[in-house]
Amino acid sequence: MLNPSPLLENVRKFIESDHFTRFVMILIVANAITLAMETSPSVMAAAGPALFLFDSIVLAVFVIEILLKLAVYRWRFFLSGWNVFDLAIVSIALVPASGPLAVLRALRILRVLRLVSLMPQMRRVVEALLHSLPGMASIGMLMSVVFFVSAVVATKLFGALHPGYFGTLGDSLFTLFAIMTLEGWAEIAREVQTTHPKAYLFFVPFIVISVFAVLNLFIAVLTNSMQEMQKVELQAEEAIASRQSSLLLTELVSLRNEVSSLRAALEARQARYDQEACHEASGAPAEPRPSNRPADFAVRGD
Repeated sequence: MLNPSPLLENVRKFIESDHFTRFVMILIVANAITLAMETSPSVMAAAGPALFLFDSIVLAVFVIEILLKLAVYRWRFFLSGWNVFDLAIVSIALVPASGPLAVLRALRILRVLRLVSLMPQMRRVVEALLHSLPGMASIGMLMSVVFFVSAVVATKLFGALHPGYFGTLGDSLFTLFAIMTLEGWAEIAREVQTTHPKAYLFFVPFIVISVFAVLNLFIAVLTNSMQEMQKVELQAEEAIASRQSSLLLTELVSLRNEVSSLRAALEARQARYDQEACHEASGAPAEPRPSNRPADFAVRGD
């Protein structure tokens, strides 16, 4: 792979810097505030053109950001789901909001969702939610079975006297969904109990199963998914730390060997000097000191 040019490398460092990320986040929050202000007729009458101008400037910054990322990452840009998400959000804002597409102008508020891609904490929650979808699908199937069986039973038991709630299978499903949300379930149960005194034997188990059991399973699956992702992140961090420790240990071993070699050379030289000093003190001729210089082949004259 070819090395990136210095210009692209500087651009990469710029768009990945914390300062640029904070700047984009501030723009997103400010744009969300201006979009909320556009819902007020009095504000639009007083500062409508200024709000539209600011909105256009923010959109231009987002487009430039996407183009810079495409120039730096090229095809690798599409390997990140968050980059594709940002591209989709910005592309929606570029669609002309006129005629039959005027409704797309309201979708500009989707830019606020870019905060999810910029904040690691929010990304972690969304990724955990997506990671838990297979488990939630199994729980959803279980929930569907419980709803279907309960709706059939409720239609058979209460449909004749309470057709508004349980007249058809569809009415029963809708009523049971309302009961599952615990919104007005007591009124429905009391009304049914006027004709079926033991209806509580149906409603209480259904509420316990659908609310306190199945919904808590959703929470458990999501929590387990977040814990698994956190474990994976910790393992990745530990692997990086282990590689860094291995490199540092290798460098320390190499440095220790070099120090040992240097110490041995110094001790050998010191031993030679001590031996020469002993010979000089005893009057014996000293052994010739080894020299690293080339031999002198000069011939002296007689």
